[in-house]
This record gives sequence, C-alpha cells and structure tokens, in this order.
Amino acid sequence: MKVAVVGATGLVGGEMLKVLAERNFPVDELLLVASEKSVGQKMNFQGKEYTVIGMEEAIARKPEIAIFSAGGSVSKEMAPKFAEAGTTVVDNSSAWRMDPSKKLVVPEINASELTPEDKIIANPNCSTIQMVVALNNLHKALKVKRIVVSTYQSVTGTGKKAVDQLMNERAGKEGEKAYAYPIDLNVIPHIDVFEVNGYTKEEMKMVNETKKIMGDNNIRVTATTVRIPVMGGHSESLNVEFENDFTLEEVYRLLQETPGVIVVDDTANLKYPMPMDAHGKDEVLVGRIRIDETQEKTLNMWVVADNLRKGAATNAVQIAEYLVANKLV
Repeated sequence: MKVAVVGATGLVGGEMLKVLAERNFPVDELLLVASEKSVGQKMNFQGKEYTVIGMEEAIARKPEIAIFSAGGSVSKEMAPKFAEAGTTVVDNSSAWRMDPSKKLVVPEINASELTPEDKIIANPNCSTIQMVVALNNLHKALKVKRIVVSTYQSVTGTGKKAVDQLMNERAGKEGEKAYAYPIDLNVIPHIDVFEVNGYTKEEMKMVNETKKIMGDNNIRVTATTVRIPVMGGHSESLNVEFENDFTLEEVYRLLQETPGVIVVDDTANLKYPMPMDAHGKDEVLVGRIRIDETQEKTLNMWVVADNLRKGAATNAVQIAEYLVANKLV
C-alpha cells in the first residue's frame, strides 16, 4: 500500500502521520508531500527519515491513497490530478464537501456508501464531525428535527500561526497574528468569513454538512461558532429537538451504544467532558445530558472532541482504513 500524505508539514498533516502510526495502517511506501517551499525538508515516521517531495513527483509515483490536508485551493487543483492517476483521495479541506458528486463521509455513519468509483472523498468539517457522531444513534431512534449548536473551538483549528499567537500573547511577546483581535483572555465569535445572511462560513458548513452526512434535508440546524483560547479540542453545546419522545434512560443507552462516543456524565462527582480530557483521543465525549424543560422532546448535551484527531486526521485515516478493508482501492 503506497500512501501519500499531502500537506505533511502542517499541524493536521503531522497529526495524520501520528494516527497512521498509532493505528498500524498498512503503509508499505510513504510519500510525504508539501508545497514547493517545503520540498527537501526531512521528516521522521516510525523511526525512518523521509524527504518531503512535491505534488508532481507524488502524482507520478501513483499512490493508492492520498490523504490531503493542504487547504481548499490546493485540493481543488491537485486532487483531480491524483484521481486521474488512479489515486483515491481523502480530502480534509472544504473544497469538495458540498459537491453533489462527492461523498462526505464519517465512517461510523455513512462509509457504506463508498464504492471503488469514489476517487475523491470529502472529510467533513471538524465541528460537524463530532456533532453528527454524537447524534448518530439518537437520530436513528428518535429522528432529529432541529439542532441549535454553539461551538467553543480550539485555536488549533486555525493552525500553527494561531497557536503561536496565543502563546506569544500569554508570554507578553510580539508576533504574527492569526486573528484580528487578541485571543488570550478573550473569545472571538467569528470563525471563517461572514456570508450575506450574517452567518459565518463555518456556521453554514455545520448546517449543510449535517444534512448531507445524515442523509436528511429536513433536519434544521442553526449554529454560532466561537473561537476560544484553548488547545486540545472543540466543545459544543447542543439543543436538539426530536420527532419522537424519549426518556433520559433511553438517551443514555443510545449514547453508550453509539460507535465512537464515550459518555462522561456524573455531575455529582463533577465529571463532564472538557477539551483537556479529549486531547489525544479519537472518541467524542458527551456529557451534561439533560431534558430541555422549556420544550417537549428536546435534549441539551455537551459534546467535546480533539479537533485535530476525530475532527480531522483520525476521521480521514478511518476512511482510508474502510477503503482498504473493503478492497475499494
């Protein structure tokens, strides 16, 4: 199995390499691919040194799978070139997510839709992934009608420049800025660009991707996405209205049976999910589960996951694992 990691020198690319190693993905030959400015750079993977190569060389070497985390414009241009060479691309950018001809995949939910003809597969947005994983079994049993979600997102979701900004501000040092405002001791209710409807692109990703992944255009989603000064994971407050009535006991059972979910909900002992608990984990943590007392058939819950792992790298590797296990590449 010849595998390319495109964008290998970035934050998510580095996490993808870590996840590939941890999960013992069957890599016979590894290609580390990045932009021209990084070509020739040395990187280590499982004790072996690799030299970063450029896009054209990677395409010429015809990997079976290419896992992309190189930004939307790069994916838009280069993913079709890899696909034309026979490579199956798992893309972590927003470039292909809402393309009706491309599958948008969270393995626990809809990997079974994949076929050998799917040469470009989209990895969803990090905040969408953790939400739909948490809601998967609940939707099957109770049918989600409407979701109100507010996110509390880690600076790692923006990238290394944002992490550096936070650390520089904390240390009282000047440096390059990823955000228009200070992030340390602050909260910025603005992720991605603003759209004409007043929502940000990140908020509309959650609206549109949720419907596509869950295969239900009737689900109504309204989102507010917020950047906070933490590293380790994204947190989300969900208010979910269902078509069917439920008991809390049923909700706990459905969540405990949901693939990829760990329930952390013991308020008597102050146990609830936090980003520091999710850091380095592949599971989605769910807690603060309670019935909304203002509206029938409605649930409040708190959902936390490591945005670089399940929100990006792990989900992409899980897609690749499914492709290999089911002989789709």
